[in-house]
Amino acid sequence: MAKHGKKYLAVAAKVNKDQNYSPEEAVALTKQTSYANFDATVEVHIRLGVDPRHADQQVRDVVVLPHGLGKTVRVIVFAQGEGATLAREAGADIVADDDEIIAKIQGGWTDFDVAIATPDMMGKVGRLGKILGPRGLMPNPKAGTVIPASDIPRVVEESKAGRVEFRVDKTANLHVPIGKVSFDEKMLYENLAALMEAVRKARPAATKGVYIKRVTITPTMGPGIRIDPNQAQAMMARE
Repeated sequence: MAKHGKKYLAVAAKVNKDQNYSPEEAVALTKQTSYANFDATVEVHIRLGVDPRHADQQVRDVVVLPHGLGKTVRVIVFAQGEGATLAREAGADIVADDDEIIAKIQGGWTDFDVAIATPDMMGKVGRLGKILGPRGLMPNPKAGTVIPASDIPRVVEESKAGRVEFRVDKTANLHVPIGKVSFDEKMLYENLAALMEAVRKARPAATKGVYIKRVTITPTMGPGIRIDPNQAQAMMARE
């Protein structure tokens, strides 16, 4: 069993590990129990009542967090012609409209956070699957990152503003960042509410029984804080 240091134990003492907190209480505790000497990320982990082995019970979607993630998001767009022009005008950090950048990525370069592509570029982008796939960077229609050229400005803007993809893993869990410890409680609450709404809408039709079984919020360095699943599902963004 892993041993925790004094700093962790000191903040963990503030949390009752057997209690399900309200979303408001959990957000407040998350800020209080982060002991990192940097602006830690706040993460949400959700246990779902789905069986990821079945194709009709996959949970994958995107959410635009109203207050973003608190970090600079570097966006690459694979497009040519009009799409490349729209990407540059929209503020994309890298526009891959030739084989030079494709070759650079094949060599292992992945200095970006979001990859977007137009359908006509997927023949070339497909060669990068072994590099981009394991890093969660491969453009995918289900994630809304393989799009027509006309949608590029919107998706680039959303990506930079806090567009986050979530996808259920093999253990039926979601792991999603919702901001930074430096965010005030209202910002974190509203980002959490937006995520919960998106997860609710992404429920597969084939799922039976309890869909959201457990919700835990935690800072990068700090204890996990359990949120009452019923209250989490009933969350609404504050005015």
